[in-house]
Amino acid sequence: MNILVLGAGAWGTALAVNAAMASTGHKVTLWARDTAQATHMQNSRTNARYLPDVALPNALQVVGGSLDALGATIADQDLLVIASPMAGLRDMLVHLRSTSVPVAWLCKGFEAERDDNFGLLGHEVQAQIAPALQAGVLSGPSFAQEVAQCLPTALVAASAHAHVRDALVGAFHNSSLRVYANDDVVGVEVGGAVKNVLAIATGLCDGLQLGLNARAALITRGLSEITRLGLALGAKAETFMGLSGLGDLVLTSTGDLSRNRRVGMALAEGKTLQQAVLELGHVAEGVYSAHTVLQRSRRLDVEMPITECVVDLLDGRIQPAQAVAQLMGRGPRTEVPTA
Repeated sequence: MNILVLGAGAWGTALAVNAAMASTGHKVTLWARDTAQATHMQNSRTNARYLPDVALPNALQVVGGSLDALGATIADQDLLVIASPMAGLRDMLVHLRSTSVPVAWLCKGFEAERDDNFGLLGHEVQAQIAPALQAGVLSGPSFAQEVAQCLPTALVAASAHAHVRDALVGAFHNSSLRVYANDDVVGVEVGGAVKNVLAIATGLCDGLQLGLNARAALITRGLSEITRLGLALGAKAETFMGLSGLGDLVLTSTGDLSRNRRVGMALAEGKTLQQAVLELGHVAEGVYSAHTVLQRSRRLDVEMPITECVVDLLDGRIQPAQAVAQLMGRGPRTEVPTA
């Protein structure tokens, strides 16, 4: 297959490296917006900024420059993969909306609120900008470093179009990466977006040394929050017990490579949100998605107390210890999966 990955950050590079292994037989091209960065990567065979310890396979070509100059290259592909942060998805879709090539995005989160609408999930942005596009999303529990090292990983390819799901499976299913098809785009995207917010809460829990009992409770009740919001948006309940729901939540909430978890741990240490984000040096989508998650839950009358605490914490209305007291002080409930 001919595969073009648009975005040379950590995740885009990792997936391109994995797909370009000699055993796959794919022809993979990685595009970077910065021409100088692309030239350096092509010559040095590494992404010094994001994955300095990973060698780029010989089968991986790196190009740069304007997206408008990629017309012929885009037309020659079997699959286009958008590897930008959520903030860049809309612009990418504007450039690609006339293509007949299957398109998928990797970003997880909600678009920032705009003048004309509240924050949207990826499929909602696509429906607004490029409704005729044959598109989907690739998601699931995955750290870029491990995918680039070809460590065992499982992902979900979600699309309403069978041929888009098939293209994603054909492109990325290999000896180190299993790709499962799913037609529940809403569920897969909600799981990928909301788990980032809940990982901040779990990082806070670990940073305050509240114990493993507290961490297990947060993850479990967090899954209930994801499920409630997802069902209200039209998702299937079973999706949240899969890779893009429970799997991604567990990884992001407990893994040391999780940027969102590290934000929570930094806040527990008494650092400001600005300090926590600057120390990361990368995007932590939960910081930017938290307000939209809460906003949408309120519009749908969905209760999300953990998310509400995270937003209060990020906005400086409460301190870490107060967040714990706020959650533990809630009245008793009967435990059912979505209560």
